[in-house]
Amino acid sequence: MTDPVIEDPREEIPDKLYFRIGEVSRLAGIKPYVLRFWETEFPGLGPKKSGTGHRLYRRKDVELVLEIKRLLYDKRFTIEGARKALDSRGKVDGLKVAPVKEPVSSQRDLFHDSSGALEKIRKELRGILELLR
Repeated sequence: MTDPVIEDPREEIPDKLYFRIGEVSRLAGIKPYVLRFWETEFPGLGPKKSGTGHRLYRRKDVELVLEIKRLLYDKRFTIEGARKALDSRGKVDGLKVAPVKEPVSSQRDLFHDSSGALEKIRKELRGILELLR
């Protein structure tokens, strides 16, 4: 019997402030030592430590763990590839934010080119097409 597929794993995360390593391990379906290893490989994953030294993961940490697991296990990325993928998507909470583009109101705005570069490219492509005929 196979486990049911969870469409959005974030919906399955309980509404709590902090999670201990065992809870995160069960939620993600990985061993605690894997989480501790990932902490050394992914700088964005850094749980707080309680006064007694227990790791306390926040909801965003749990979401990051689930994303790392998806990249490594489902998408078959290497650790380096997963790290780059996470870096390129932009980080939240003041670390690194991807630039927000202004919304495009029409296709004309999207493809408007005041320099004439698109027209030059069209002419070159037409020339190549004529050579191929």
